[in-house]
Amino acid sequence: MKTIDNIPTSKIQRASKLVATGAKVGVNYLKYYGDKIVNTPKDAKSRLDKSNATDIYDGLKQLKGSALKVAQMLSMEKSILPQAYVEKFSLAQFSVPPLSPPLVIKTFKKYFGKHPNVLFDTFNATSVNAASIGQVHIATKNGKKLAVKIQYPGVAESIASDLAMVKPIAMSMFNIKGKNSDKYFEEVENKLTEETNYVLEMKQSKDIAKHCAHIPNLLFPKYYEAYSSERIITMDYMKGKHLSEFNASNTNQEKSNKIGQALWDFYMFQIHNLKKVHADPHPGNFLVNERGELIALDFGCMKSIPMEFYTPYFELVKAENIKNKDYFISKLYELEILREDDSKDELAFFTEMFHDMLSLFTQPFHQDTFDFSDSDFFDKIAELGERYSNNTDLKKMNANRGSKHFIYINRTFFGLYNLMFDLKAKNIEINNYLKL
Repeated sequence: MKTIDNIPTSKIQRASKLVATGAKVGVNYLKYYGDKIVNTPKDAKSRLDKSNATDIYDGLKQLKGSALKVAQMLSMEKSILPQAYVEKFSLAQFSVPPLSPPLVIKTFKKYFGKHPNVLFDTFNATSVNAASIGQVHIATKNGKKLAVKIQYPGVAESIASDLAMVKPIAMSMFNIKGKNSDKYFEEVENKLTEETNYVLEMKQSKDIAKHCAHIPNLLFPKYYEAYSSERIITMDYMKGKHLSEFNASNTNQEKSNKIGQALWDFYMFQIHNLKKVHADPHPGNFLVNERGELIALDFGCMKSIPMEFYTPYFELVKAENIKNKDYFISKLYELEILREDDSKDELAFFTEMFHDMLSLFTQPFHQDTFDFSDSDFFDKIAELGERYSNNTDLKKMNANRGSKHFIYINRTFFGLYNLMFDLKAKNIEINNYLKL
């Protein structure tokens, strides 16, 4: 794979890159208008989506950092984006062009104050894995094989300006209006800032590994503070296949169920027992070893769940509460989905919308065991998402509603459901975490 010798770090450089990407998208639309004349609108739109997805991703991968992280987050929202975008943006999860070896050495010296060969017995300056915020290198120390994650230069400093550039696009895409919309972008900015703080990530990684070590078939690497810094993390090298690679070749249903149960237990234990959660559930953050055990990685994005959100959120998981109209509506107010300044039409619309969504999305919690390979369940979720995304009434209303905590909690559940479906995990014990 081609390497990158420099990353635009100034606000002007990064803005210029996005403008250039926008110009390419403009040309794609001109081609699309001509394509519609000689081909079917559906085929023309499909080609437009593929061209735009490629050009946007190619622009973002040069910027890396929060701009690429937003693409990664969007790739998990499979019911919102056309498939061409999902497929392309999902590459941001664990397959992007790495920094060139000279830039790696320069970056290492800046962050750690010394050449990597001074710190380690051996250090491979060619990356084995590159993602949105950092890339991983192999090193050895005292006979032990290590994974060294190095953060890209300029990532932490460009978060605010990147989000300022992305904000108008996101507000248009998700129909966010009103004076209180900043709380959502502040939540994203705060989380992205935390993800660039590798001292915090080290603490969170060790904490989660300690509290979840008892979960069957789940492993964590050991972390080494002596070989880590604010922008570098060193941990044990864990051998295994990324979850997506495992799914592509696995034919053993028993192994899928075993891994799926470990994954589900991991998330349920965190949410209900620790009141915090690994809010970045994509295939690049999980490995499967030869023994069929799940390895969890990368705890930069951890979301704490305050009780004032946790209680009403999980009250609405219960089927009897969804069916109790008055109680259901009271919880929607607690979660800021319904607001005191809503019109009569808005109250009726959003009550019905969230009733439809929760009645479907919470189905796994209404059973002792659930089959996450059930394509009908996931087709219904996609159909519901498409129905509301195309709803003309919704487009006229202010979609700026819901607690800021929804952003990462919903992202967690969407990501978890998708991972479970891709595993084709069956007979998953929903409340098994209570026994752990």
